[in-house]
Amino acid sequence: MDRSKKKSPIRPVLTATGVKPRSTATPRADQDTGSAVATDKAVAQIATGKKDPLRKRELIESVVRRSGSKKRDAKPVVEAVLAELGEALADGRDLILPPLGRCIINREKIMPDGRVIILKVRQKDRVGPPLPPSSVSD
Repeated sequence: MDRSKKKSPIRPVLTATGVKPRSTATPRADQDTGSAVATDKAVAQIATGKKDPLRKRELIESVVRRSGSKKRDAKPVVEAVLAELGEALADGRDLILPPLGRCIINREKIMPDGRVIILKVRQKDRVGPPLPPSSVSD
């Protein structure tokens, strides 16, 4: 067997849940795995055309950055807003929340482990710039 041949580059494999690399080799102890993880995410995003979902932690951090408030002040507000949105959707109410847009419930299906709600979201072409912290009134 000739070991001087180069291995072909790792090509992604499309699965039902996304893109996974073909190689399952573990990195050596002296290798940096951070860039490999970022590369795998980038390949997955390019192949599927999707970005990572917005998680609650990231939402809270974004609200803290935009509002200039402290995390301990913003976190309960964000959680309360999410709870209200969830309750409104559970009650079958449409949402009209600029600049998020109009969220109209298309279909609803009761499943054994919860409810599936299909929304149609309509947004304006351009969402305006964030308000500076000084212009927000209490």
